[in-house]
Amino acid sequence: MLLKSKKGQHVEEARNLQKSRAQGLFTWQPLVLITTLLALLSLAFIVHASLNLQVDPQGCVMSMMAPTYLKLSGFDTEHSRFASKYHLYLYREEGVDEYTHDNIGLRGVPVLFIPGNAGSYKQVRSLSSEASRYFHDNLRDDQQAREDGVRGLDFFTIDFNEDLAAFHGQTVIDQAEYVNEAIAYILSLYHDTKRLNRDSDLPDPSSVILIGHSMGGIVARTVLVNSKYQANSVNTIITMSTPHARPPVSFDVDIVTLYEQINNYWREAYTQKMSSNNPLSQTTIISIAGGGKDTTVPSDYATISSLVPDSHGFTVFTSTIPTVWTSMDHLAITWADQLRKVIVKSLYEVVDVRRSAQTKSRAARMKVFRKWFLTGLEDEAVKRLPLAEHDVLLILGDESRSTVSKKDSITIHRLGLQDMSSAKLLPVPSSANGSVKHFQLLTDQPVHPDGSFDHLDVLFCSAFPVANHASSTSNPIHIDLSNGDASATRLACKRATGDAVSLPTSNRLSQNAFDQTPPFTFLQYDVIDLQEYQFVAVVDKSTKVNDGWVHAEFNADSDSSVVVDISLPMLLFRGVSVELPSTRALMTNIKIPALQSSLLAYNLKMRQHGCHKDTELFTLLVRQYIDAPHESKYFVNFKEGDINLHGVAPFMPPALPGESINSGVSFQIWSDPTCKSSLEFRLKPDLPGSLGKLVIRYRTVFAAFPLLVVAMVLRKQFRLYDNAGIFISFSDSLDQSLRLPLPILLLSMTFFATAFTGNLAATKHAPTHQPNGTVSYNQNDLLLGSPDAFFWFLVPLCGVISVGVCVILNYVVLTLLQCSSVLLSAFTTRNAYVKMVDSEKEKTSVVTMTATPRRRIINTVVLLALVATVIPYPFAYVVACLVQFATATRALRDAKDLRTGSAMNFFNYTHSILILMLWVLPINLPILVVWVHNLAVHWLTPFSSHHNVLSIMPFILLVETLSTGSMVPPLQKFKWTTNFLFFALAVYSAVVSNTTIKNPELAPANSQEKPNIPQTLPAQTTVVLTSPSSPLPQTATTTPSSTDPAKTSFDLLSPAYLTVGLIFVIVLVALIWLLMGPNARRPWSCRSHRKSVEVPLRQRGPDDAYEVNPDMWSGGGRFVGESLRGRDRDDDPVLEISGAAMEIGYDARGTRAREDGTGSQHRCVSASPCSGEHYEIARYDRDLPPPYRQEERHMV
Repeated sequence: MLLKSKKGQHVEEARNLQKSRAQGLFTWQPLVLITTLLALLSLAFIVHASLNLQVDPQGCVMSMMAPTYLKLSGFDTEHSRFASKYHLYLYREEGVDEYTHDNIGLRGVPVLFIPGNAGSYKQVRSLSSEASRYFHDNLRDDQQAREDGVRGLDFFTIDFNEDLAAFHGQTVIDQAEYVNEAIAYILSLYHDTKRLNRDSDLPDPSSVILIGHSMGGIVARTVLVNSKYQANSVNTIITMSTPHARPPVSFDVDIVTLYEQINNYWREAYTQKMSSNNPLSQTTIISIAGGGKDTTVPSDYATISSLVPDSHGFTVFTSTIPTVWTSMDHLAITWADQLRKVIVKSLYEVVDVRRSAQTKSRAARMKVFRKWFLTGLEDEAVKRLPLAEHDVLLILGDESRSTVSKKDSITIHRLGLQDMSSAKLLPVPSSANGSVKHFQLLTDQPVHPDGSFDHLDVLFCSAFPVANHASSTSNPIHIDLSNGDASATRLACKRATGDAVSLPTSNRLSQNAFDQTPPFTFLQYDVIDLQEYQFVAVVDKSTKVNDGWVHAEFNADSDSSVVVDISLPMLLFRGVSVELPSTRALMTNIKIPALQSSLLAYNLKMRQHGCHKDTELFTLLVRQYIDAPHESKYFVNFKEGDINLHGVAPFMPPALPGESINSGVSFQIWSDPTCKSSLEFRLKPDLPGSLGKLVIRYRTVFAAFPLLVVAMVLRKQFRLYDNAGIFISFSDSLDQSLRLPLPILLLSMTFFATAFTGNLAATKHAPTHQPNGTVSYNQNDLLLGSPDAFFWFLVPLCGVISVGVCVILNYVVLTLLQCSSVLLSAFTTRNAYVKMVDSEKEKTSVVTMTATPRRRIINTVVLLALVATVIPYPFAYVVACLVQFATATRALRDAKDLRTGSAMNFFNYTHSILILMLWVLPINLPILVVWVHNLAVHWLTPFSSHHNVLSIMPFILLVETLSTGSMVPPLQKFKWTTNFLFFALAVYSAVVSNTTIKNPELAPANSQEKPNIPQTLPAQTTVVLTSPSSPLPQTATTTPSSTDPAKTSFDLLSPAYLTVGLIFVIVLVALIWLLMGPNARRPWSCRSHRKSVEVPLRQRGPDDAYEVNPDMWSGGGRFVGESLRGRDRDDDPVLEISGAAMEIGYDARGTRAREDGTGSQHRCVSASPCSGEHYEIARYDRDLPPPYRQEERHMV
């Protein structure tokens, strides 16, 4: 009884929904309307926040160059099978580099630039131009640099024809193979002395420096996994805006598998206990991230802490790098003048052509990279002062020129107030009392590389003589302040060579940290490191008064460090408020461990009283920083600003065991100690700005999470269909799902996410270890990937937004179907108007025309054969979507014409399937774009992946079945099957919405296997010059660039793209014809139905005689014997045939269908209307009253 009661409820519910169909297709249920409005408002607010709130300023300076590209045509198909698709170039700076046709001017260290997704080989010009000019202006005539092994850099670059590597894993593998072969070819060029401009006694290069932009960095790392990679042929990799941790678009199985293979290989290599077992032991990698301005790739993904230990590489943000101090977008990072200068200077400091590797040792390279890319304020920063020599002899004079401070600080407000040099000495306190103290010095004078200043000197002095310095001749630099006094005190001193830290200038005129002004200089030491010295001497060398200033002091650790212990909920509820006393240190560090998440943004306000413009040394300077990864942001002349970071981010794998993890954000505040006023520090959450951070990190989720909504809608539709035989509309089903099933599911997943992330939070974001001792690098992959239980609300938020997006898509599709059905009705005609009446349920259904089974099988087999050999299955999927759209269009036309329950059932069914297919479409489109691009660049080799027939066969069979008008029958015994399957699909879509797809792990490549590298330059090698000033054959022009050198675009009007477009259209039309067959020409067909036939009639005479209405039945016809009168829903006369003989013509060619008049059979045999398919035989029981129950029907 309970089951019957539930079934009765379903029937009643379905009938109520069926009545609502009369209101039209575009009706809005109140609950759906409210949810959609809420979703759209949330989405609009999030997008607005992303574009307008918490946006970092842009401070990139345009670079200039005069590029020339030499195409190395000798690198042909004999060396690489991809030589016809990709090309190798050598860059030369016009007017700077010397080269000829016979001698291309290889002069030093080979560097290979690898462009990224849709990137151009010309993006190398910014770096290579700066390298050529810097060497020409600073190093070419430097004899010491030449003795140290410094030579020029030969920049090579690869033309990948703007391949879309981010969407296709096989493309990355192909590019890596080509790069590996290009490395071998480049090294072979240095064996031919006729093409070199380098010393013959230098060893031949055995390695190449790789610089990769975006996906080019992944290609560079993939090279080292290649089975033909020559060990140690790459020992230095620099990547810019490269998503190392995760693929930027995870729709392609191959790209996810490739990432998993590469990252596992690198992790396993660096976890080897013996360096001899590590094939990457000599490899260093530096990952440079653009920060908040990069909206193409989340900069969180550039982190390599889960791949490489700190001893072999690190991640740094451009806002951290000294003299750069600005965020950069995805393209600007390749051409920004500030960054290219730092990269080039660091490269020249790591090269050493005296070694075959062309670079210094790994430890030396890491030391250089830390010097150039990090701030020097890190806790692990190595101080060079203890290793420096006593190279300065300071001779003190009387008190007019030499004074010893009685306090712990020294301040010089203006340099040059005295007519001669003077010194102020600050005694170094003893550390024996146990109080930890720091020495800090800040000045507006820029420092030179040797630690000297133009107008002052900062010296760390001991009594003269010291050990190993017996005489004054051991100190080459003398600073005499004694006025010739023989009894004057002498001090042996050191300069802080290499320990000075550059900081952005902060005064009342400062606006941004990246302003092109001379930087401040900051020194900081622990007092324990200064115990061998007696004084810190600040020497004012200026003889003219200027605005320069300097302040130095010793302070206690308690005066310079504040730790705010507060939980994240309390931080968001109350904020943080700290008041620093007037006796604070020069630099104060405020640390907030709870401030870790990259999903949250804040607003910081600081206020200082008592400082006057005429007396202050500088205005507030603030550094916001985290150490894992190395991200710093500087705020000058600070009063109020936005705080956001790239700390703990969604879907990110944990760091390698033993590596540093994020411990919160710290704020270093430099304030003028002469103001003698308190300082207020107030940090409050910026919730609107925080919502904007969701876009860049969760945008790909909306390609999969809405499948949860669609699956739950289909689940409700099939549940009612199985119980009541009515397939309700997508809108009605969504309304029903919003009443209970969807909220319950979202609530359950919210609890699951809270429990799961709560376990991770208990470990304080430390890597979780599996029983075998290995780290689980996939621990943040499930659901929305947040390792903090605080973000539980993201699940229902994404659910609400997904509902709104699905509703919008639903009505957009309905609008398109409505327009298409109107056009279809206007330009097509039907051969017959036939209504099939189900005498049992008193419902009607539609009869559609279809191809024969043989024809459908042939169509399907041909299409699947094309998928298996020529076209990728995403192309066939797009075709299937178009065919399904056409089927839904015809179904809508029939539903509007017939206005029957069966017609509406079929339309709702086809429409819902179309919605499901459209949400799966974005997963397939990127692969299709890659395939079309390959055709556009004349790469006609069959696509090397995505030919799995099983991936597309279910959709092909589904679409083919729907095109015949067939609808899945209701399930009576196994109703739970569809319910379970769609529920599982919904859960799976949400849980793994942005998760890497797990595939069998590939074995790491053998790094010791050597490829066949040419030992001599091939005899047929030629060079195509592209210089306009050269009399040699030209294929391009030298273009001095004053515009964005990284900007690339597709020429959609080029012959290549027009040709591919034409081919695409032809193949598309052919495949649609194959799928639809004759359906496009004849939308009607005979089909077996357990129904009686209704034929439209008109009155023939006064005695209630009727004949076929030719206006509604195009074939004409006549009746023999008994006929019965009836009425349809529009009260039009119809003839219900049962027992009466009938003969009806179906077309103008005389093809006939005839019932034999006995009443036992209704036989219809025809070749024309049904394309050779036989009609059906139906048996009727004549003894039953109209409309005569049908007993049996089968095909002949």
